[in-house]
Amino acid sequence: MCGRFAYFVPTEQLVCEYQLRSAPEFAAHYNVAPSQSVVAIRQSPEGDRQASLLRWGLVPHWAKDPSIGSRMINARAETLAQKPAFRQAFKRRRCIIPVSGFYEWGPSRAGKWPYFVSAKDSPLLSLAGLWEQWSGGGEFLESCTVVTVAASPQLEKVHERMPLCLPESAYRDWLDPQTSADDCLSLVESAAARPDLDIRPVSRAVNSPRNDTPALVDAVAISSA
Repeated sequence: MCGRFAYFVPTEQLVCEYQLRSAPEFAAHYNVAPSQSVVAIRQSPEGDRQASLLRWGLVPHWAKDPSIGSRMINARAETLAQKPAFRQAFKRRRCIIPVSGFYEWGPSRAGKWPYFVSAKDSPLLSLAGLWEQWSGGGEFLESCTVVTVAASPQLEKVHERMPLCLPESAYRDWLDPQTSADDCLSLVESAAARPDLDIRPVSRAVNSPRNDTPALVDAVAISSA
């Protein structure tokens, strides 16, 4: 699964990478946790791409209340077309969640340890996501989830799952609501060519979402002390 990530993407990089007309200044965060706001790229009805903030943890439109979102932070790629919580969003409401990197917890000689995972050749990773709109009791909410796949050979020793990282060539079809679900499933399979990753152990301070500093992504020596 993907349960935490970091976002410190400069606005100009965001605009250039996704061919946006413009984008607001989004604050940098080094320990983004579920239920918090995340940056998402979506295609508007007019066909242009826009960046906005969505709550992490998808709330289906049919949910009685938003609390279900805490269990919907990830969506397995293998069951997107079948799961009631995700299948409608998979058909028409896909997004990209840009991140500087994500955290996974894996084994080490000192017990379970956090690792920061980022792209070796790019300042960001484009995570495939789904989004939804929910309303109830006078509240309106837009939320999202991260699509996950089996971990790449580079990462599987740390964790068996990872976010689906889209190459630039897949952006257009993934974001276009007119792309069929079948074509998107093919897109998921073709995107299995994983990016070259940098995987480094980081401070256990990341275990608490209250900690949010640049030092969280710095490599550390694993120690049982």
